[in-house]
Amino acid sequence: MLPIPFNKPHFSRSSLFQMIRVAMSGTIAGNGIYTKKCHRFFEERFGFRKVLMTTSCTDALEMASLLCRIEPGDEVIVPSFTFMSTANAFLLRGAKILFADTLNDIPTIDPEEIERLITARTKAVVVVHYAGIACDMDPILAITRRHNLWVVEDAAHSIDSYYKGKPLGSIGHLGTFSFHETKNIISGEGGLLIVNEKNFVERSEIIWEKGTNRAAFYRGEVDKYGWVDVGSSFLPSDAVAGLLWTQLKQFDIIQQRRKKIWWRYYEQLQPLEEQGFLKRPHIPEFATVNGNLFYFTVSSHEIRDSLLNYLKHQGIQAVFHYLPLHSSAFFKDIYSGPSLPNTDRFSDCIVRLPFFYGLKSQQTRFVIRKILQFFQERGPSARLPGS
Repeated sequence: MLPIPFNKPHFSRSSLFQMIRVAMSGTIAGNGIYTKKCHRFFEERFGFRKVLMTTSCTDALEMASLLCRIEPGDEVIVPSFTFMSTANAFLLRGAKILFADTLNDIPTIDPEEIERLITARTKAVVVVHYAGIACDMDPILAITRRHNLWVVEDAAHSIDSYYKGKPLGSIGHLGTFSFHETKNIISGEGGLLIVNEKNFVERSEIIWEKGTNRAAFYRGEVDKYGWVDVGSSFLPSDAVAGLLWTQLKQFDIIQQRRKKIWWRYYEQLQPLEEQGFLKRPHIPEFATVNGNLFYFTVSSHEIRDSLLNYLKHQGIQAVFHYLPLHSSAFFKDIYSGPSLPNTDRFSDCIVRLPFFYGLKSQQTRFVIRKILQFFQERGPSARLPGS
């Protein structure tokens, strides 16, 4: 068996020809033919009010911070169990970041934690749908409406995933997607801002176009364009959009295969969960699976590290995930909040398995077999507490 990488980007043969067509289209600057095609796909497929492609999900989050008019002294509530971009986007505007713990059984933000952290200075709440598993949005929205707060969905993992039938990214005032090479639909780098708040629509396009009304000018809505607001160069090259477009044309095929791989892992790990060695992802009734990544939790970071090392020596690249932001090298000296035990436990105990479009069934069986062998060798000492 050849080594099994953690990720292997999927590109069809048509991708190369698509890039040639983009190059011959007359322009590869931003907001070209293929950018518009991608925008139309997301607006029609998921019913988003307005979307704007960005160079990354990080850029989409930074646009969200600008749209929420985050200023020094404002507070923004963010889960600690997330990628640093989730916090950085608001920290760059001068916000004070308040870190929330996750739920006990799912590494998504605990609504009760949000309520606990709100003060008179709180302006926004950012939720992260980890692994495409929806946060429980109804209680979150009830809390934020009561306190008149903006809600941003960091849905980097969550394309084609749903909360009670609603596409993730469409529920808060703003949402963001990632098209990084580890995601379901990819363009190498790349992201998407989803604008659900109607009062943000016009300004979002201005911020996207470096603070100008150039997009309106190209549509013939104004006779000249100029600098009218803050902004930056958030829009990607049309070459990036062209590559994304090749993926969007295969959207259902890609999603069907990735979900099949996810459920294969889930089903084959059931015996180890029943024996108390690990815990598979918990999918609430209100959530769906979108085949973004597959993780499980083990009893401790010692077991996690031993398992990762064991798999590495078998030619399997499995990995851990986020280090808590509140205890990071950057933030630990200024963090003054309470302990976040669930965040710490997930950080210590999560194992992510190889996951990509081209992963074959014999490869997943090999991965599962090696995990089984590891726990058989370890015996009862590797079981979860209480098992």
